[in-house]
Amino acid sequence: MDSFELSKIAGAVLTALLLIFGGKTLIELSQGHGGDHGEHAIVGYTLPAPAPEEAGGGAAEPAAPAFDFAKVAADAPAGDVADGEATFKKCMSCHSAEKGGPNKVGPDLWGIVGRPKASHEGFTYSAALKEKGGDWTLEDLAHFLHKPKSFVSGTKMVFPGVSDEKTLTNLLAYLNSLK
Repeated sequence: MDSFELSKIAGAVLTALLLIFGGKTLIELSQGHGGDHGEHAIVGYTLPAPAPEEAGGGAAEPAAPAFDFAKVAADAPAGDVADGEATFKKCMSCHSAEKGGPNKVGPDLWGIVGRPKASHEGFTYSAALKEKGGDWTLEDLAHFLHKPKSFVSGTKMVFPGVSDEKTLTNLLAYLNSLK
């Protein structure tokens, strides 16, 4: 017997096994179950979910306080400009902050407070920001810098946002000083 004969026999055995086990698997799948596996019949894990609140039931955990944009904007003039400038260093990869500074990935932010939205000369803004309209107030900047995509859906700005109120207050204080 030569090696070619052995290869044919091995191929025939493997083909038979494939047909037997493959056929069994196809039948189980077509019947909607993977065989009788008892408690392991469902594949995957059930993730724990919070218990639904019952009306008039026990005390529920207090929800996290909502981000107060008006308070952040009101506190900005008294914020720490130096701390805001340190925070702005993260923004400098995309924005400049000097008078007449260049546009980078984002527009120059000199004089941003009070400036009409999507109006800096020489920068191509997203259609969503152009449609927003109005001037950049401290409150609008607080909304935008907290979560840009939720304030202007469709913005080109990829920054995820500033989640800490104090950090955002100080950043707004710095941006407000750019006049």
